[in-house]
Amino acid sequence: MSNHNDNEENELIEEPQDQDNNQENVSDSENMSEASAQSDLEEKLEKEKDRYIRLFAEFDNYKKRVIKERQDLIKYSDKDILESLLPVLDDFDRAITELEKKEDDLPVLEGVKLIYNKLFNTLKDRGLTAIDVKAGDDFNIDFHEAITQVPSPDESLKGKIIDVVQKGYLLHEKVIRYAKVVIGN
Repeated sequence: MSNHNDNEENELIEEPQDQDNNQENVSDSENMSEASAQSDLEEKLEKEKDRYIRLFAEFDNYKKRVIKERQDLIKYSDKDILESLLPVLDDFDRAITELEKKEDDLPVLEGVKLIYNKLFNTLKDRGLTAIDVKAGDDFNIDFHEAITQVPSPDESLKGKIIDVVQKGYLLHEKVIRYAKVVIGN
């Protein structure tokens, strides 16, 4: 009987060891599944953080673009009015040129110049500037429009401006009317 009791005790002793092993295996598999679940959650969290950062950056770029568009709209809101006044400035330029030819109309010339300067300074305060173009300057497609080409009287004037037919104007560094010029070939 003693053998039988010893065997039973060994079995009893072995059974808890098996249970401990089973529990360890279960806890190991639980730890592994928890670790994989944890890594899955961390991966999802990283994806969501990246998505959030990208979305925030896109929104920030959108805000900046809208602000810039609004500023440009305000900055160039006078463009149509200023463009409609450019022919008046051209008329003043022609009148001043003609009055300078006649020496007997000096008081009229001074009056016209005063009115012209007052109008031009008012437009200048709104951002209008004349494009400075003289005969002999290099032709620049960013500011000049060639209306015709004529044989140049001198070799040094080839590809250069021979005559200015109409002044050009800028509104806040943006061309609203190109200077119309004649170039030599």
